[in-house]
Amino acid sequence: MSVEQPLVFVVDDDASAREGIEDLLQSAGLPVMTFRLPQEFLEGARPDAPGCIVLDVRLPGTSGLEFHKVLIEAGIHLPVIFITGHGDIPMSVMAMKSGAIEFLTKPFREQSLLDAINAGIEKDRRRREGLKDVSELQQRFERLTPREREVFALIVTGRPNKQVAAELGLSEMTVKVHRSQVIKKMRATSLVELARIANRLGLSADQS
Repeated sequence: MSVEQPLVFVVDDDASAREGIEDLLQSAGLPVMTFRLPQEFLEGARPDAPGCIVLDVRLPGTSGLEFHKVLIEAGIHLPVIFITGHGDIPMSVMAMKSGAIEFLTKPFREQSLLDAINAGIEKDRRRREGLKDVSELQQRFERLTPREREVFALIVTGRPNKQVAAELGLSEMTVKVHRSQVIKKMRATSLVELARIANRLGLSADQS
């Protein structure tokens, strides 16, 4: 299985800072795209790849913290590493509470930035893999018949076949057949795993 090439985005209005970070990342073998303003990032084409954003806290017209909120509202969930030349404790606390990976005050150690970026890329890689897994589970679920979905919803609550049969107006043997088909189509190895799948799909634990 090939590993997707990650990409780091840098948003900083300071040209020398952008160039310095770009040189550092390229020397570490990490592809990078730089932007002077948040709007440039939003309007630019972004490859579909795991990555993170190195974001300056103080930007013209808006703050990095405000832009982070815009990213979240826009459904852009790339991990963020804040950098600033004028950091203070309240600002760093606010950044971390907003979900930032790290808050670094200039001048920072190059290795500290690289460590934070690698952590951000790994976090985004896991997020993307999780979304892919859920998408595959959703496709399996959509291949179930309407009746199989009804049985699925009931058996993951722990109801015995007899009770499921009574609730759906089916014979117990028919429920057993549907139950077997559900487990097979969802590729579950047990009822416990099927319940975990239901949870990952956001299905109600009890739809009675």
